[in-house]
Amino acid sequence: MPVGGTPRRPALTARILVVEDEPDIQELIRYHLDQAGFQVETASNGNVALQSLRRRRPNLVVLDLMLPDRSGTDLCREIRSDPDLKDLPIIMVTARTDEVDRLVGFELGADDYVAKPFSPRELTLRVRAVL
Repeated sequence: MPVGGTPRRPALTARILVVEDEPDIQELIRYHLDQAGFQVETASNGNVALQSLRRRRPNLVVLDLMLPDRSGTDLCREIRSDPDLKDLPIIMVTARTDEVDRLVGFELGADDYVAKPFSPRELTLRVRAVL
């Protein structure tokens, strides 16, 4: 820790797209990833997320499954079918906690699956692990 006791912020290492329609949860995730040194962009629905993905590819997507305009599973399927995005790491974050939901997420190509409520610290560590 540097002199004065304030932790040094790490250099920006990766750009993360957070796709979450709940403003409080979106801000919670954005804040903690930003504090961990990531560059964070947000999208509150699937259409905005796709535009962002195609405009400037992030290093990882944190994806809610329940979005207002399309399901996160549909968005994940679309990402995996796009040749330019198919290998993009995806962490699903959702209130759906049943085993079948997790299995579907992994079958669609999610790299990790985090159930709400979640620990922001754990999510940050999972982002680091997937990257």
